[in-house]
Amino acid sequence: MKIGLVCPYSINKHGGVLEVVLALRDGLVKAGHEVKIITPKPRAHMEKPPKGVIFVGTSTDFRTLTFSETTSQVSSTAETELIDKILAEEKFDILHFHEPWNPLLSRQLLQRSQSVNIATFHAAVSDAITTRSLLKVVNPYLKSVMKYLHVLTAVSPSATEYVSTMTDQPITIIPNGIDLAKYKTSDRKPEPGQPKTIFYLGRLERRKGAMHLLSAYQVLAQDNPDIRLLIAGDGPDREKLELLAEDLKLPNVSFLGYIDEALKLELLAEADIFCSPALYGESFGIVLLEAMATGAVAIAGNNPGYIDVMDGIGALSIVNPTDTEEFARRLNLLLNEPKIRKVWQDWATEYVQQFSYPHVIGQYEQLYEEALAQYGQN
Repeated sequence: MKIGLVCPYSINKHGGVLEVVLALRDGLVKAGHEVKIITPKPRAHMEKPPKGVIFVGTSTDFRTLTFSETTSQVSSTAETELIDKILAEEKFDILHFHEPWNPLLSRQLLQRSQSVNIATFHAAVSDAITTRSLLKVVNPYLKSVMKYLHVLTAVSPSATEYVSTMTDQPITIIPNGIDLAKYKTSDRKPEPGQPKTIFYLGRLERRKGAMHLLSAYQVLAQDNPDIRLLIAGDGPDREKLELLAEDLKLPNVSFLGYIDEALKLELLAEADIFCSPALYGESFGIVLLEAMATGAVAIAGNNPGYIDVMDGIGALSIVNPTDTEEFARRLNLLLNEPKIRKVWQDWATEYVQQFSYPHVIGQYEQLYEEALAQYGQN
């Protein structure tokens, strides 16, 4: 098959959707398919696109308040004549649109596509007040593209909630994946006197819940002097969180700022607890899967996306971050009870296998084949 993966985000900006697109491309090429990524040209990009990448239009900064509070570079312009030329030359069997609600690029491609059109919805709609007003803008746009889509998928049940209000079409759940070979479970044999580690990794913004982790850590530290908290990531609330840690007189708290992939893997392998207390705006929990794969016990906020992922015994991980006493008790339980930790880790080791990239990509490949058989002659 010849497959075009449409990603509205700049390839120069790290993000979960781009990671999925790149991994899907690599896996499909390995399986013998011809795959190209269609994406807006990054701002100030003066070079030719990388091999296997087609630039269409340009990108601009866009604060995605509809689904979270982060800023991404998304498509802002697209040349219709160029799109016609690309589609005529490439003759894709499948065009796979990731986050088709994003403006401009998806609709202009869909209006001209003669391929089988598949969509994947990654994001969960935030329940922030501002979201409800912005949905009034997004809804008409998304309705205008839905009629061109043959098959709909989403990464989790929470990611289907918004799009299901727009259509009666079935929505197939295909989860995000991770590269299990990249993550190795450590033996975790700390040296005598080494503190137990709680590790946070994420953007430092309100919805990620780091301030609630600091409050719970204050309670936990009262009876656990042998612990430390590592906070990795940056964002608009970093200074506010650093001041809060000082005001609360928290011991052994380190703000690491942005960390690279190598250090992330190292810290995950060393962590006793990985904590992601996000309040809302999560449709999936890649970071939770990464923790599972390294053997770190995860504690997660009770948002719908994380609840979707933490199935079965994983429900032990779900906590209400705004309930400080409950949050601290859960941290204490999963940090200091070896038998419970062992049960959780045994469950996680087996559970995470279903999210390996080869398994996930195989699901997409089967979906493409079935869609092409059903809609390819239309």
